[in-house]
Amino acid sequence: MTNQSTKKQDLALEDFPFQTYDKVRYADTDRQGHVNNAIFATFLESGRVEFLYDPQHPLAAEEAAFVIVNLNVNLLAEIKWPGRVEIGTGVTKVGNSSLSLLQGLFQNGRCVATAETVIVQMNEQTRKSQPLSNTARAFLIQHQLL
Repeated sequence: MTNQSTKKQDLALEDFPFQTYDKVRYADTDRQGHVNNAIFATFLESGRVEFLYDPQHPLAAEEAAFVIVNLNVNLLAEIKWPGRVEIGTGVTKVGNSSLSLLQGLFQNGRCVATAETVIVQMNEQTRKSQPLSNTARAFLIQHQLL
């Protein structure tokens, strides 16, 4: 295990500037009795969507959408049913038309997965990248991981 992955595994939910949760459903489990690995991506999506598409802080420009161009998930431990998963989200980089997120999934205070995601704002008409607004950039900078 590298120092970088050890550091990410040592993250606490409180380290993330944005936090939410999702309920673990019985249907999320697989034949081994734990949450199926594909559902980890669904939990991460819940955190990303709540962060990026908050009606109080719309980040995407009109006629633009956020698209994932890279997603790397590191599975660290099982998620069990019943229960809930805490989701931490923080910005690691703000580019011209892109942003990078680090997310953590936690159950019972333990980090069970981390994910690094690169997202680009895409113009829905041209299907090409579109620069982030100054408002979006300021919001993202406020939510950077320290």
